[in-house]
Amino acid sequence: MFGLIMMKQLAVAVLMGSTYTVNGANYDTGLPSSDPNSGLTTILQITFGIIGAIAVLMIIISGFRFTTAQGNPQSAAKARRTILFAAIGLFVALSAEAIVTFVLGRL
Repeated sequence: MFGLIMMKQLAVAVLMGSTYTVNGANYDTGLPSSDPNSGLTTILQITFGIIGAIAVLMIIISGFRFTTAQGNPQSAAKARRTILFAAIGLFVALSAEAIVTFVLGRL
């Protein structure tokens, strides 16, 4: 729950540009505001980074499960499938980030 609140606050800060005002005080986010797509690019990069981190974590967990399958063919097959799907997800996340960065960089 705390993570969702922090992600919401980050998204608000990114979308508001380089400065925002709360109760009369100005705060600098450190982000450039000249590009209107910079906030969207940042949010999407964070999202794809989280997805990539989850995929890597799933590969590590499935690798551990594969090594501890102790000759059980069903457990080994399930771990292999999970590794394959996580690797595909990691590839998709990296490709999506590259495509979004390229397309929004062109606008």
